[in-house]
Amino acid sequence: MKRIFTTVVLGGTAFTVCAQSTVTLYGSLDSGITYVNNAQTGKSGERLVGHPQTALTDGALGFGNRWGLRGTEDLGGGLKTIFAIESGFGMNTGVSQQGGALFGRQSWVGLSNDLGTVTLGRQYDSYIEAVQLLSVLGSWPAYIGTHPDDVDNLANTNRTNNSIKFSTSGWNGLKVGAMYSFGGVAGNFTQNQIWSLGARYSVGSFSFGAGYFNARNPNVSFYGNTPNKGTATANNIGSFGSATSPQANPVFAGYASANTTQIIGAGVTYALGQTTIGVVVTNPRFESLGSASGPNPLKYSGTANFINAELSVRSHLTPTFLLMSAFDYLKRNSVNNDGGAKYYQFDFGADYSLSKRTDLYALAVVQQASGRDSLGQPAVASITGFSPSATNRQAGFRLALLHKF
Repeated sequence: MKRIFTTVVLGGTAFTVCAQSTVTLYGSLDSGITYVNNAQTGKSGERLVGHPQTALTDGALGFGNRWGLRGTEDLGGGLKTIFAIESGFGMNTGVSQQGGALFGRQSWVGLSNDLGTVTLGRQYDSYIEAVQLLSVLGSWPAYIGTHPDDVDNLANTNRTNNSIKFSTSGWNGLKVGAMYSFGGVAGNFTQNQIWSLGARYSVGSFSFGAGYFNARNPNVSFYGNTPNKGTATANNIGSFGSATSPQANPVFAGYASANTTQIIGAGVTYALGQTTIGVVVTNPRFESLGSASGPNPLKYSGTANFINAELSVRSHLTPTFLLMSAFDYLKRNSVNNDGGAKYYQFDFGADYSLSKRTDLYALAVVQQASGRDSLGQPAVASITGFSPSATNRQAGFRLALLHKF
């Protein structure tokens, strides 16, 4: 009888714990055929070399292949423990993304109640949470339609390490958040610090969001926070390329010596029946160029100031068929009297839901650049996710299958 009683008690206890705790496995698989009319392969002397390219691609060109675990534990009195760990990978090769970090997309733990949540770890900042879903990425099933080289980070190209974040649960449609990342430098509390603020308000068909992001010593603290990066002597933002390798992020890679990166962004969407119109404006700034944050071979000084404006339209022709389009304009001021640069981009897409979890989509992106870019060359087109063009124009197309679980 004692053994039976013990079994019943322990069994009941185990059942209670399971009932109060949940762990969910989730992820996405995205693979498709991508064509780009001009992708850099290197240099011939000072001349950039580029060729058309057709490939089976995933990762940054698609939805972002990932798997993760998220969970909650009820602690009683309305208080819960929450966590998430999320890993990015290339489905066609199996290689880890985010510089080889095992849980490079997210890894955090925190507490939540009716007032809000506090989380600690590697996570998305409050600026992203306030503005991203109001941009074309709110419905666009891939990252190639985001702003040139993702200069304002709305596609989450970079996350934030060592951070603590507070987000409210919401009050009459309003949610606010704040995040602080500790620099961890002995004797200098602010050297590598990152902080951000964000607010979202939604009522009926209307949504508005605004956010602010600030990273000190950004080449190391923000752009260099993955295992294969991190030193001030390397350019963690991008690459100047070589005779056998393409450039990376020419829109702003030359500004690795900025003492501070600052981004201000705001967006609004309004739904008219099955059609949603959105406007997003962001202002990325790379301030105090010439600091010790990173290399500065072009001897830049002052501030590189970008203004980005996006207009997007998405419409459900049927419950399962979505059409999307966007126009993006990016302008940079003159740095060291280089005259600045401009980028024009058009996005077109269609998404057909085969089920609640599986989509077939097609995307087309066209970009044109003018002026001189951050690498001191005539500005080349650089659609996010592709190798930059060897000329001032670039066009890409993607047909892919996306499954979420």
